[in-house]
Amino acid sequence: MIRRTLLAAAALAALATGTFAAESLRIGVEGAYPPFSFKEADGSLSGFDIEIAKALCAQMQRDCELVEQEWDGMIPALKARKFDAIVASMSITEERKRQIDFSEKYYKTPARVVAPKASGLEGSAEALAGKRLGVQRGSTHQCYAEAHFPDAEIVLYGTQDEVFRDLSLGRIDAQLSDSLIAQEAFLSKPEGAEYAFLPGDHTDVECYGEGVGIAVRKGDEELRDALSAAIAAIREDGTYATINDKYFPFDIYGGRPEGM
Repeated sequence: MIRRTLLAAAALAALATGTFAAESLRIGVEGAYPPFSFKEADGSLSGFDIEIAKALCAQMQRDCELVEQEWDGMIPALKARKFDAIVASMSITEERKRQIDFSEKYYKTPARVVAPKASGLEGSAEALAGKRLGVQRGSTHQCYAEAHFPDAEIVLYGTQDEVFRDLSLGRIDAQLSDSLIAQEAFLSKPEGAEYAFLPGDHTDVECYGEGVGIAVRKGDEELRDALSAAIAAIREDGTYATINDKYFPFDIYGGRPEGM
């Protein structure tokens, strides 16, 4: 009992003196979700999420270690303490909040369906009935597709890049993803020239939640609150805007502009 009391006192003292603040913060990232996270030619990680993670660590005066992780293993790896937080465009949903905690949002954009321009398809459940609809496995888009396109054939992929590849090869009829991802990583590329958004945004709160946040383990309130405060701080001092403008033509904190 005396030993436990002394250890607890030492931990409190360390917090008070900032000893723990100097520890490296391990951040789980994906590296396969451009323009939010991707690999440069030299293998280094880049993208909006990557730069936001580094900016938040700098704001909190913490050293950062980026840990690459495949998307569908993100939450299990966080819970297994492979890293301390996830900065990987993870939507804040009620289902996920039963397992993990989230910071305040750091951006929010709607999902949209992409299909060939010549397909004549619409973005309704009826129009996509019997069609092959590609989504990333374990994502909020899988949740939405299964709930709102029950008669479509949902085809699951490990990464969003694989979804776009099979769409361009004609192996699927359409795909559902974040609108910015679709615009930046596919529609603006030569391989996406003959494709377009189908009418309508998809913003079901049950699947898509209240925006994208930074995930931490349940009970890690100190880190969660520190990350939320850091998000507010980089929004205030212009760091967020500098990073945002490097990748997007508008502020993605609240969503896309009309007409996109």
